[in-house]
Amino acid sequence: MTLPDHQEAAPQGVEAQYRQALDQGRFLIQHCAACDRAVFYPRMICPHCGAGSLSWVAPDGRGTVYSTTVVRRKPDAGGDYNVALVDLQEGVRLMSRVEGVPPEAVSIGMAVRAQVAQQDGHGLVVFVPCKEAQ
Repeated sequence: MTLPDHQEAAPQGVEAQYRQALDQGRFLIQHCAACDRAVFYPRMICPHCGAGSLSWVAPDGRGTVYSTTVVRRKPDAGGDYNVALVDLQEGVRLMSRVEGVPPEAVSIGMAVRAQVAQQDGHGLVVFVPCKEAQ
């Protein structure tokens, strides 16, 4: 069934669980009991070994910026911001942004920590520089 352009399908299954946790301020990833590996983005089966034994876990949250770029916008459109790929210690990579520093100050190798921010009533994962690592 195709929905009209103005309607969006409500997330179902594991994605709905992930988003619900974020909306409640909790960042969760999945862990596979069969191969002992972390999984992100949420899935029904493990992409590493094919097992269906995935459970939700709270990651440590510490990570390292793998890649970053600055998106340029006019000040009246909110100004510049960065987009970063961050590798979590658990071995998964997320696309997000680093907050709390100018976009140009985000660098490859920067130590960061995940936190859940609220935007338009929904939670999203953002990163902040780790103070203890700088």
